[in-house]
Amino acid sequence: MRVLGVDPGLTRCGVGVVEGVAGRPLTMRGVGVVRTPADAELGLRLVAVEQGIERWLDEYAPEYVAVERVFSQHNVRTVMGTAQASAVAMLCAARRGIPVALHTPSEVKAAVTGNGRADKAQVGAMVTRLLRLDAPPKPADAADALALAICHIWRAPAQNRLQQAVAQNRLQQAAAPHAARAASQAAPHHASKGRTA
Repeated sequence: MRVLGVDPGLTRCGVGVVEGVAGRPLTMRGVGVVRTPADAELGLRLVAVEQGIERWLDEYAPEYVAVERVFSQHNVRTVMGTAQASAVAMLCAARRGIPVALHTPSEVKAAVTGNGRADKAQVGAMVTRLLRLDAPPKPADAADALALAICHIWRAPAQNRLQQAVAQNRLQQAAAPHAARAASQAAPHHASKGRTA
């Protein structure tokens, strides 16, 4: 499985590609940051994020895209930029038919470090160890993107089983009325004979 992790941001959008399967050593295929100038007009910044992510999708052809789920912070302006960059990443993936998974920061930290409250240094250290890198990726946004990809690879088998079970249940529920209707139509009908005077 090849996953593009995206740590969304307008000034720095971390991107990282990890390949492998749960339970086996993972391999980093690429890591970097899509940057936009803070003084540029918002629309142009979003276009720059889109173009950057499209280049990563072209080059690495991931099977999944894992994006950090945006959560509320005290700085509303930061949250807005993060949410906008997140939406761009999801749009780019959806346009190509690539499934998108959203993971919260605490899910990612817990998956990679075993501690949902780990700091950025701990996440960077574990990403370095798990991917057998010489040094933690810089800046931290890049390491976070790799952590997102790792989290998705490790969590995907369980999530896929859950999604398949839910989908199967929905199919059975959708099919039930049709089966009942078909059964009632197949049942023999006894017409009552009217009496004649």
